[in-house]
Amino acid sequence: MSKKLIKSGLMVTTATFASRILGLVRDIAIAHLLGAGVASDVFFFANRIPNFMRRLFADGAFNQAFVPVMTEYRAKGDKEGVRELLAAASGTLGAIITIVTILGVLGSTVLSALFGWGWFMSWWHGEPSGEKFELASLILKITFPYLWFVTFTAMSGAILNTYGRFGVSSFTPTFLNIALIATSWWIAPHVKEPVMALAVATFAGGLLQLVYQVPYMWQMGFLVKPKWAWHHPGVVKIRTLMLPAIFGVSVSQINLMFNTMLASFLSTGAISYLYYSDRLLEFPLGMFAVAISTVILPSLSKRHVDAAPELFNQTMDWGVRMVMFLGLPAMAGLMVLREPILRALFMRGHFGAHEVSMAGASLLASSCGILSLMLARVLAPGFHARQDTKTPVRYGVHSMISNMVFNAILIYPMGYIGLALSTALSGTVNAISLFQGLYRRGIYTPGRATLVFSVRLLLATLAMVAALEWLKAPLEQWIAWSQWFSVWELTKLLVIGLVTYILTMFAVGIRVHHFKTVTEG
Repeated sequence: MSKKLIKSGLMVTTATFASRILGLVRDIAIAHLLGAGVASDVFFFANRIPNFMRRLFADGAFNQAFVPVMTEYRAKGDKEGVRELLAAASGTLGAIITIVTILGVLGSTVLSALFGWGWFMSWWHGEPSGEKFELASLILKITFPYLWFVTFTAMSGAILNTYGRFGVSSFTPTFLNIALIATSWWIAPHVKEPVMALAVATFAGGLLQLVYQVPYMWQMGFLVKPKWAWHHPGVVKIRTLMLPAIFGVSVSQINLMFNTMLASFLSTGAISYLYYSDRLLEFPLGMFAVAISTVILPSLSKRHVDAAPELFNQTMDWGVRMVMFLGLPAMAGLMVLREPILRALFMRGHFGAHEVSMAGASLLASSCGILSLMLARVLAPGFHARQDTKTPVRYGVHSMISNMVFNAILIYPMGYIGLALSTALSGTVNAISLFQGLYRRGIYTPGRATLVFSVRLLLATLAMVAALEWLKAPLEQWIAWSQWFSVWELTKLLVIGLVTYILTMFAVGIRVHHFKTVTEG
């Protein structure tokens, strides 16, 4: 099991790494084009809404409900039964998501008012900043259909993952990034409203993602004709699991949308600062946590179906160790190098030194929650693999309430920085709740080796932080350096940090065998 999980994890991580690198290039291109002003605030806002819906209908709740059921059908060895399930699930979900997409396009004004209440109030009172509301409503009409494409993309990706084709779905997001990069570089600068060109590119990127996966589905014999089947046994089980999971797996997104609504009351640029810091946060989350959770969910589902609790616990233990190994240095590195990273990556065009400083403040606050968010991504499948989606919902409610409380406390003294910090704190509440739930039910008990492993990793991380703090130049120096020299200096620091981390791990006793699980006999 260990070798298979590691191989799958590396495959997903590699493909996701390529996608994330392109995503980073995409954000650099958009920062150069739009900076952190009205246009960037509106574009990020208009993309956040369909992405929020995507978590509800596609790669969030649906995946967590669909994969365990799909695993059950596959275990029976009846391919026709699997095809029947796919036809029923795609037809039923497809009909629902089509209606939601149409309503979203027609009701873009209502959605913009709901999630951008501050902009709506400015528009209502005839204030100059009300232009954001009008532009957001228009852009949202173009970007919202992305939800329809990405829903079917997520479904086919879940099927491919269940059958071990992890690389295909992990590589799929690159097409959206390519569409936005190409538009930012060669099309948007030559049109009157660059943000409109980016909106069209989002629509096109969603279409390309879906088209890319179709040949693989056809090759595997799973390109079926969708049909409405609300009462199909598999669909009944999926929707029974999915409805509570819609909230449970989307807590961070709900908190993000709530923060976006509050940020609409703040000064221009607040949403953009939060976006850029959130994107850097998503790099380790998407590349590491998502890869690990994607790999262990089918394995956990199989352990549950096979009634193998010991192997189930070992798989969970492996996932937690991997998150600690990758999450601790990622969190510390972003906190220490936040401003150098923002300067080296984004400071060009309309994104200047002021934007680096402002975005750096929110990145410091949000980075505090990286490890918690990564752990939550790996702990939640422990419930979902057992077809228990209600328990994470209860913990999600606690997290959401805590986010609102933290927001109310922190937004006035800290502004948008308080919003970033509240998300990190509520994510920590969610991770702690998930772990306690698994532990108290006897589903997952971390082994002593994992606890010792984590302490050793913490020592290695502290050594890395000390080295980076000692070598890092002041921000003023970074601002004064040329673009390429700042990139070179950042690269040197990253290499030094990585080498320090690895050497210290070895010095405190961590070896290759600590990354393995007991192989299934």
